[in-house]
Amino acid sequence: MALETLQIEHVPSDHHVYAALFRDVQNVDFLQAQLIGKNPEFEYAFIDASVLISRTHLFAAIFRALNTLTEGTLQTPNVHSDIVIGLSPTNNISESYRRYGLTPSKTRDVLVIKVVYPKLSSENSTISSSEPPTPESIWQHLTTHIQGTPVPVTDEELAKSTDWAKVRKYYKLNGVPGVERIDKADEEGRRREMEGLVVSGIALRGL
Repeated sequence: MALETLQIEHVPSDHHVYAALFRDVQNVDFLQAQLIGKNPEFEYAFIDASVLISRTHLFAAIFRALNTLTEGTLQTPNVHSDIVIGLSPTNNISESYRRYGLTPSKTRDVLVIKVVYPKLSSENSTISSSEPPTPESIWQHLTTHIQGTPVPVTDEELAKSTDWAKVRKYYKLNGVPGVERIDKADEEGRRREMEGLVVSGIALRGL
């Protein structure tokens, strides 16, 4: 099973985060339709993997969204869509969906995040009696409905999906002195520098 349980520090112990990466997904249009239709069975964060640099990049967005969830300050209808917009360095929600979410005919590799936590009833503030999904049931649902090849959520696999032209554009990294002063032959050094700038941009958004 290629579903990974992510260990996120400084979040409540009853909040569990699961991740899976699918390569060459053939039914992105179907997945997007479930999101647009607000199908509760598809309450996931579906991320276009081409905009991800690393696990650290991903964790920054997840941590930000979990903070807004626990503080009761979500910017979108649920924590999963907050994870998607959490990848953006700006507060433009509609643009964030377009850039970091699914785009039929363009998105090929899809990173999926599922957050499981005790949900409160909006009417009486009691814990919902419905059984939370298990890693096994989540994985079965994903592999049933996503037409793609599952691969591990590692930095090496994410790097195969990264579209650096997109990343540079979306995070305004073109011409940044801190990046340009690093020798172009030092690809790893430039990657680390850009990763640091991207994560800082996410952390500082809205401040």
